[in-house]
This record gives sequence, C-alpha cells and structure tokens, in this order.
Amino acid sequence: MKLPQVWSRAVPVFDDEHLLWCAGLVPVMALAEQAGLSELVTDRVTLATLTPARVASAGVNPGGKVAAIIAGMAAGADSIDDLQVVRSGGMRRIFGQVYAPATLGQFLREFTHGHASQLASAARAHLLALAGRTDLLPGIEQVAFVDIDSLLRPVYGHAKQGASFGHTKIAGKQVLRRGLSPLAVTSSTETAAPVIAGIRLRAGNAGSGRAAGSMVRDAIRTARAAGATGAILVRGDSAYGTSAVTAACVKEGAHFSVVLAKNAAVCRAIAAIDEDAWIPVHYPGAVTDPDTGALISDAQVAETSFTAFATTDTPVTARLVVRRVRDQAKLDELFPVWRHHPFLTNSDLPLAEADLTHRRHAIIETVFADLIDGPLAHLPSGRFAANHAWAICAAMTHNLLRAAATLADSTLAVARGATLRRRIVNVPARIARPQRRRVLHLPEHWPWATQWLTIWRGVFGHDPPATP
Repeated sequence: MKLPQVWSRAVPVFDDEHLLWCAGLVPVMALAEQAGLSELVTDRVTLATLTPARVASAGVNPGGKVAAIIAGMAAGADSIDDLQVVRSGGMRRIFGQVYAPATLGQFLREFTHGHASQLASAARAHLLALAGRTDLLPGIEQVAFVDIDSLLRPVYGHAKQGASFGHTKIAGKQVLRRGLSPLAVTSSTETAAPVIAGIRLRAGNAGSGRAAGSMVRDAIRTARAAGATGAILVRGDSAYGTSAVTAACVKEGAHFSVVLAKNAAVCRAIAAIDEDAWIPVHYPGAVTDPDTGALISDAQVAETSFTAFATTDTPVTARLVVRRVRDQAKLDELFPVWRHHPFLTNSDLPLAEADLTHRRHAIIETVFADLIDGPLAHLPSGRFAANHAWAICAAMTHNLLRAAATLADSTLAVARGATLRRRIVNVPARIARPQRRRVLHLPEHWPWATQWLTIWRGVFGHDPPATP
C-alpha cells in the first residue's frame, strides 16, 4: 500500500457534523437503555451538593451523565478528557444529553463513598437486566464460578487521595508501587466469558483480602438472581483463604476453593499424606508456577481432611487438596524435593478435576487485562470517591460490551475488550436523512459487517431496511 504524492497537497478540515467514528454506540447504548441503565442510576444514585464551593448543577441527572461516561469508555476513553469523543462529529445528532468532559468531571467529583455504593447497586441491577436481555451467562443454571482478586493500578503525583505504596508482582518479582487497589469479583460459567459482578476501589496499601467477605456475599447473591440455581464455586488465591470468605460461602450455600497459606498446621497436614495417595495430573496447557514463574505441564495431587481457622468463631472442615511439583533446581538431589501448593475446598469434584477447576481461577486476569487496556488505564481524578465511581463505570462498560457481543456469535462473545471496541463500536459512519429516514452509511467491505448487523438485529428486533 502506497500513498500517492498528490495527497501531500490535500487540505484536511475537521468540519463534518454528519460523520461518526463510533457508530457502534448506537446499538450498544440502545442495549444499555433496554436494560434500564438511566432509570436504574436515576432511581438509586442521589447526589446532593455538600458545600457552597461545589457546582450546584453537578449532581443533576446522574442517569444521563453515567450513560455518557459509559458511552465514552465503550468508545475507548481512558480519562475524563477523552470523554470528548461522545461530542465529536454527528454524535449530538444521534444522542440526547451529550455532556462536556468538564461537566462529567464535576459530576464525578460530587461522589462520596455512599454515592459510590449506590452506583455499585445500580451496576449489579444492570448486570442482572443484561443477563435477562441477552445470553450473557449461558449454562449458569448448571454451575457458576465466582472469582475474586485485586490489582494495583499505579498513580503518579501526590494529589491522588488514597494513593499509597502497595505490593505488586512485576516479571515474577514482588515490588512496591504507589497506586490504588481495585478489588473485583467476576462471574462466569463453563462457556461464558467472565463479567464483573462487583468492583471496589481501595487504598494502595490495603490488604488484598480486605472487604473480600462482603464482596463474595454480594457476588453469590447476584449470581443467584441471574439464574444460578445449581452449584456456585467461589475461587481465590491465598489472600482470600480466610475465615470471612469461607464463612460467607457457607452462609450463602456456595462452594469454595481458596488457597491456604502454608502455616505450621497446614504443613503438618501435608506431611501426613501417605506417599501412595499422590496421583499424577496433566494440565491441558502449561501453567505458570507461582514460586518460580516457570511453565509446568505435569504435577501430582493428593487430598486430606483439614480443619481451617480453628481459632476463629467460624472454623471449617473441608478437603485440603495439595498439588506438588518437583523442584527443577534440585533434580540432582538423592531424594526428590517437592514444592507444595495447598487449597481448601468443600466441592465434591473428583481430585484431579478439583485441581484443574481451581487453576482456572486465573480467568479473572483476562478481565484485569481488558480493564487495564481500556477504562482503567488511568484513575483520572484526584478525589478517591470520583475514582471509585470511575472504576464502577468501567465495570458496567465491560459488562455492556460483553452483553452486546453475545448477540453476534460465540466467537465474538469471548473476544477481548479491545477487539470488541474495534469491531463493534469504533465503526465510522455518515448520517443521512433521505426522505426523512435516518440512514447510517458505513464502510463498504467492513470485515465484520455481518457481526455488526447481527447485533443491530438482536437489539432492535429487525433487520435494517434497504437503503433508498
């Protein structure tokens, strides 16, 4: 492909008010409204001006402003200034209540912790509405998986409320970074990509397991409301192998599969396992060893009964499943040296299957990758509560794009967020009104036109009429 020399004398002019660069927002935001986005936010989020210094109108119409933020995030915005994309070209001819980034920034700064909790409630209700409107969680009536984990998003400068140094892992090494720590809970099934059932922003130095019990409880209830009439399995790493998490699971009637830290009691239980009890397990794909970072394909597993959290008010007796891996650095030893990785579960899965199922907890990392490559590339405000609201809007955007993708086909339903934005949302179009009919002229030979039109049909219930 070569650009002809004549284009060096072309005249670029940004003046076309009939041009859209993200025409996919039309069916995507129509789906959001069919699931009651604006009404849910308006009914559940009540903002009031707290001090005379705040802008009096900043908290007005929270439903429309949250919808504008989500539309900008769906189009690729990762900062407040980037929300300008929903005002460019012909966007104001398509949507009502299109707000300037400054207005949306003022709106976010009105949030407090209580207002963020209200928005989180609206996000859960919107997820349930999307699950009812689309095939967002197929197979949830058989088995549902609830995964919990946290990440540390780096921030820079001293103006960020709540920013502090926390531990994170980079290239397999623990380092300290200044940032904020979102805690997220996802829901998925055997065939469905994970959606975000809840997200909560915390200070960077917050322990990974802080507030995990209440997050798990709410996620289990959300899964039940979404149609999970069968088994629910909660999975987490060692930060969530706590009495609060297991007690929440037992109280809500869910199974758990959580890693236990290797204390003296756990080590004694592992040492008491008979050598003949170990059975080999082969992973379908190589997995990363948490101690060395090396890829492993084979291991051995065994199980024993174990009472965890015996000194707390909520002790639990369940299966202690242990995976052991031969230490590759000590292959020349006279006796084999093993590294053990225990997790506690009350599921009734066979031993090898329980280990394989627990390992799939890493699916939550795909959600984190999508968020980091999208709306959570930055936490844009200096106010902690504003960043909390931004994170919740990012979760709602993730769920909305995932729901829209399920209307297309099974391939797009599990695609990455960047792929969904490229194929569904960021499609250029020109607005026309021949004979007062609204027409979107989209690119000829668009590679994913069939998928795009399938989503249009799924949202509006009919094929687009033939163009005049």
